[in-house]
Amino acid sequence: MLLVATIITTGFLPLKTNASSPSDINISTVPENPVPNQNVTITLSSYVDDLNSVLISWSVNGKQSASRIGDTSFSLIAPTLGQKTTVIATISLSDGDLNETIPIKPAIITMLWQADDSYVPPFYEGKALPSEESEIKVVAMPEIKNGSSFVDPTNMTYDWQLNETNDADNSGYGKNSYVYVSDYLSNSDNVSVTASTLDGSDSVEGSLDVSTVNPKIDFYRDDPTLGTIWDEVVGDGSEVVGNETLQAAPYFISPKDLRMPFLSFAWSMNDQPVTIPTYIKTLLPLQTEAGIHGTSKIDLEVNNAHSLVNTASKEINVNF
Repeated sequence: MLLVATIITTGFLPLKTNASSPSDINISTVPENPVPNQNVTITLSSYVDDLNSVLISWSVNGKQSASRIGDTSFSLIAPTLGQKTTVIATISLSDGDLNETIPIKPAIITMLWQADDSYVPPFYEGKALPSEESEIKVVAMPEIKNGSSFVDPTNMTYDWQLNETNDADNSGYGKNSYVYVSDYLSNSDNVSVTASTLDGSDSVEGSLDVSTVNPKIDFYRDDPTLGTIWDEVVGDGSEVVGNETLQAAPYFISPKDLRMPFLSFAWSMNDQPVTIPTYIKTLLPLQTEAGIHGTSKIDLEVNNAHSLVNTASKEINVNF
């Protein structure tokens, strides 16, 4: 099955400080995960030393770029994918110079998602959207480049988070896909992942929000010769002539296999239940009497016996 999804890209900026630094220099960057050729700002801070009163020099790939007292911030453009830029901040403290090295090596990650168990009718050209308590699959496609070649994504480790909670059971080596059930208490879930090389020298982070929708029902005419006419919705006020059959399409209901016995279809006409054989529960035969005209109300409720929230309903009035 093709994955059709929203694409999210982030980059990678590993932050390293001198662990033996007696002055406890903190390094922060904005953004933390730059994409290639993005502007990056590095900021130094310390709870021990007053960095505003000392000389700070900045160099990029061995070439000095700035040197001023209190120059605690430095901006540069991140390199292209696969390239590495080394920034060194030299802080002239009273007890000697302190060098902080910040390597910048951007990477990209694409995250694709699909609703694994969401119904859409045949020939539907849109995307199957998740509803509450739908099963959703997210696939991570990291691009980490070493020299002229990319690191094989299957040889990386993946740390997944769902709504900011670590999911250790579904994280690990080669686990570049993640499957979860959408939260019925929220209309959106956040999925994030960190993909790392086996030696831990490179990593990239990505995050996306997956929103849910309410299932909906549309009616179509089912022609005995042509089959279901999917390009014309039977809506409120439609005309019924002779004997016709309505086909119900409960978009985005779970499960996508409408034949499942725990998925019930309750039809009614003018508030009176209509018994439909279970093997044709998406179809409602209609029959009009010659010389009689009027309006009838048609209702359908679709319920998933395994869920209190994954339901859909539709009501229309048809003329005859």
